[in-house]
Amino acid sequence: MIRVTVLYPAGDGQTFDMNYYLKTHIPLYQKRMGAAMTDVRVEQGISGGTPGSAAPYVALVHGTFESVQTFETAFAPHAAEILGDIPNYTNIRPVLQISEVLV
Repeated sequence: MIRVTVLYPAGDGQTFDMNYYLKTHIPLYQKRMGAAMTDVRVEQGISGGTPGSAAPYVALVHGTFESVQTFETAFAPHAAEILGDIPNYTNIRPVLQISEVLV
C-alpha cells in the first residue's frame, strides 16, 4: 500500500482557502480518483514542534492507494484538471511525496 501526500508549506504572503479546498477541491480529487483511492485524509497545520511556533505546513492531504501504478493510472487522465484547480484555493506551490505504508 502507498500513500500520496501533498504538503502545502507555510510562508509569508501565502494564501490558502481551506473552505474551497474541503468543499470543492477534495471532492473533485475523490471523484476523479474513484475506487483507486481507498482513503483520503486532510490535515490543517496548527502549530510547530515548539510551543507557540507556527506550523511548517498550512495543509496536508494523504490519499491511500494499493500501488504507485494504481495511483498513476487513476491520476494521469485527470492531472490537468486537478492541478489546474490549485490556483483557485492557494498560491502555494505544493510538494508531493509518495511513500510506502509500513505500519
